[in-house]
Amino acid sequence: MIQVLTNNWSTLLTGFGNTLLASVIALFFSLLIGSGFAIMETVPSKTARVFAHIYIEIFRNIPLLVITMFFYVVIPQYVAPMSGFAAGTIGLTLYTSSFIAETVRAGIQSVDPGQMEGARSNGMTYWQAMRHIVLPQAFRLVIPPLGNQFINLIKNSSVLAFVAGFDLMYQGDALASATFDTFNTYLVVGVFYLILTLPLSYYMRYLEKKLA
Repeated sequence: MIQVLTNNWSTLLTGFGNTLLASVIALFFSLLIGSGFAIMETVPSKTARVFAHIYIEIFRNIPLLVITMFFYVVIPQYVAPMSGFAAGTIGLTLYTSSFIAETVRAGIQSVDPGQMEGARSNGMTYWQAMRHIVLPQAFRLVIPPLGNQFINLIKNSSVLAFVAGFDLMYQGDALASATFDTFNTYLVVGVFYLILTLPLSYYMRYLEKKLA
């Protein structure tokens, strides 16, 4: 294991960096998009609720690899060129955002409706009340499931290996094929993934206790 790590440090570090970058980008945009669709699912407008529901059901029920391959194969053929890294990151974002949307929606609907009514009666608009009153409480309620989604996102980033995204898994596959030392290579890859997921897992637990 040590030999694989020292002999291929730069390659593994490049893959680790690409995995980290894709995960951070996908995490930010999936949280943003998912929260937006969660709000749309709870607004009075039926059109907005239907649109959000369609989006969520589509991306929740199509495998991540299929979504990623669509952006890697179909989009470059008919729209514009796209790298494997971009295709994988977009696929990861859209896929994760659908699960985050359902998680945040459940949090919003768990907040006492009286909170919204009280805010509106004090002169706030619907969106002001949602932003300042409802959403802060909703996110506090859904920290544990959101943490699980973030960890799953990092693990799912290995989908980039299928589209030449030069992520950690892609580099690990290349090293295993070149050295035939599959055991130690994938052991090192697993350790790198733990470096990403374990701190996030402990931080989410700390945040949950702090906000409890």
